[in-house]
Amino acid sequence: SSSLTEVTVFIKRLGRKIDLSNMAKIMRTVLNSNSKVTVLRSDLHAVINQGFLDVPGNLFQTKSRNPEEPQNDIELKCLNDLMSLLAPSTDIQVLLNCVSSNLQAFVIQPSRSKEEFRKLASDFQLRWNFLLSAVSKVMTLNYADSFG
Repeated sequence: SSSLTEVTVFIKRLGRKIDLSNMAKIMRTVLNSNSKVTVLRSDLHAVINQGFLDVPGNLFQTKSRNPEEPQNDIELKCLNDLMSLLAPSTDIQVLLNCVSSNLQAFVIQPSRSKEEFRKLASDFQLRWNFLLSAVSKVMTLNYADSFG
């Protein structure tokens, strides 16, 4: 039973590595094209700055945001940090270092215990996935040139 568990964990890790490898190949293609990067940046800025995501309960809704809850801005800050680095021929390692630095600052360092780390990490992952899903949905519904 323990070796079955180990095999399952190994298969999941291998699958994630393959997914990351495929994603890196696609990103290299995009990052090596000046026109694709320009269109992607433009579309992302439009989604965020023009309020396409400003719906009730959304991370981007500024009117009802509680200023005492800084975690509301963490995911948006991470996305903005990535967007600021997005340029033609940007090395993927630079983008990964950005994500790593933000995770260190917003999830790992503030954790005082294993339980608190789990909570912060799962909250971040849930909100980050929500943000990226919302961005993808808006880009799809608005027929963004960079989407697809």
